[in-house]
Amino acid sequence: AFLLILAASSWLKLPILHQILVMISQVLLIAVIIIFQPELRAALAKLSLKGRRFKQFTEYDRFLDQLSNSVYRLSERRIGALIVLEHEDILEEFSSKGVQLDSLFTSELLESIFATTTPLHDGAVIIRDQTIIAASVILPLAEEGSQLSRSMGTRHLAALGLSQKTDALVIAISEETGKVSIAREGVMTRGVKIDRFKAIIRSIFTPPQEKKEFKGKFNLMEWIKK
Repeated sequence: AFLLILAASSWLKLPILHQILVMISQVLLIAVIIIFQPELRAALAKLSLKGRRFKQFTEYDRFLDQLSNSVYRLSERRIGALIVLEHEDILEEFSSKGVQLDSLFTSELLESIFATTTPLHDGAVIIRDQTIIAASVILPLAEEGSQLSRSMGTRHLAALGLSQKTDALVIAISEETGKVSIAREGVMTRGVKIDRFKAIIRSIFTPPQEKKEFKGKFNLMEWIKK
């Protein structure tokens, strides 16, 4: 109603009334800003936080894609590799015994580490967030479990062994077959294809506040059993 009166005063050429109404509207606007300042500030802060989270999420999603592509390039070339993705358990006990790198993850760096001509290719790489913190890390071997078999090599025993002791996700690439295996919570899944691989790591490593952005969120162990 107020806006209609304001428009009518302008249309009917009533300058004094129009000016008074404009002044009233300005006062009301200032009053609204003052009264609702905490709510407005909270709303702006929320929008800013969502923007930062989206940026962080986009960067992390790009990292997961690059990691996946690197893993399967190594797989295609049948280059053996052992890659540890740190989750909530800090792996300082193991990383401190390797070669300290503390380098931002890049596909080129990861793939060059496992090239057979480099001194770092033996042992595991440990990744924390988007940083390769150590290479040439010796992991504990699995000593018991229903999945143990004589055909399991040292690399896979190490992947299974660390997954039994920590909540890390461990990726093992066979240099004989090129097959990708994932060890998590003491369970090893072998012959994992790239689409399934991406789904598994996203289900674990997507920041909690962003997980709802993914449709088809699933339980890891149920997915592994399929």
